Amino acid sequence: MRYTSAQAGKLIKKLENAILKAESAESKSSVFRAALGEDVEAVRPAYDFRKAQDTMDELKAKLREVKHAVNVFNVNHTLPGFDGLTIDQALIYLPQLRQRAKTLQLMAARLPRERVESYLSSGSLIDYTVTNYDAEEAEEEYQKVYDLMTSLQLALDIVNSTESMEINVTL
Repeated sequence: MRYTSAQAGKLIKKLENAILKAESAESKSSVFRAALGEDVEAVRPAYDFRKAQDTMDELKAKLREVKHAVNVFNVNHTLPGFDGLTIDQALIYLPQLRQRAKTLQLMAARLPRERVESYLSSGSLIDYTVTNYDAEEAEEEYQKVYDLMTSLQLALDIVNSTESMEINVTL
C-alpha cells in the first residue's frame, strides 16, 4: 500500500498505541490478586501467554517495517529547490536553522551598549556590555535564516503530504 510521510506518521502512531494497549492488557491480566478462601478460578482473568507475546511481536515488527520505510524514503528523497538536500538532511538542518535564528534574533535585539547591573560592586563604577557587531547586519542575517527555514519547512510539508512510498503493513 502507498503512504505519504504524513500518513505513515499516523500509521506509526496507531501501531505505537496498539503496542501500548497490548502491553497494558498483558500487565492487567498476566497476574491477578485473589483473597484467601476465594475461588481463584472464578476471578482468574482470561490470558494466553503465547498469544500475548505473538501479538506484541507482530505489532513491533510492523512498527519497525514502517519506520524503516520512512527512513529509507527520507534518505533517498531530495527536496525540490534545495540542490540535492535529502529529507533526512533537512530534518537535521531545520533544528540547526532554528537555533541560529534564535541566536541572531537575540543579537539583533541587543542595544549597542547596555548597563550591567552588578550587586557585587560596591563602588561607583558602572559596567557596560558593548556589542562588537552591527545589530542591523544581525537583523538582516536573521531574516535570511528565517526565510530559509520557512521555505525548507514548506518544502518538507509539501513532500510529506504529496510524495508516497510503498509500505506493506496493515493493521
